Amino acid sequence: MRVCGAGRRARTADPVFGTVHGASTLHSALAEADYVVLAAPLTQDTRGMVDAPVLAAMKPGARLINVGRGGLADEEALVGHLAAGRLAGAALDVFAQEPLPAESPLWDMPGVMSSPHTAGETMSEREALVEVFLDNLTRHIEGRPLRNVVDKRRGYVNDETYPV
Repeated sequence: MRVCGAGRRARTADPVFGTVHGASTLHSALAEADYVVLAAPLTQDTRGMVDAPVLAAMKPGARLINVGRGGLADEEALVGHLAAGRLAGAALDVFAQEPLPAESPLWDMPGVMSSPHTAGETMSEREALVEVFLDNLTRHIEGRPLRNVVDKRRGYVNDETYPV
């Protein structure tokens, strides 16, 4: 499997993804992807970022996976693309409205899997949270920068600014 990313700016030497596509190359990258995974935070810039034109740019038969936030994808447009057979399926852990309303067509659509907003949970999640808290407490007492600080202008943790 070849994995690439998409971000605010394009880069070719990303340590995790190798290639990260910016807005100018996103549609051509979508046309080649068998799976598109949404794992972005929900901000004013990302709300509805996967709309009808983005879904139309996806490779026919591709699958959408959303483990980020429900507001990232236009669910009405997604339902339309799934119903038309344009997309093969979707795995959705998050929805615009949670819990997903009983009348949502996503419940009964072929190729759609849903989970109850639990994709981020792991067996060691609580231990990791305690570890970060204790590390941040020590950092605070020592006057050092904290880990996992939300950049309030961006609405998410800015790993480029805050040390891990």
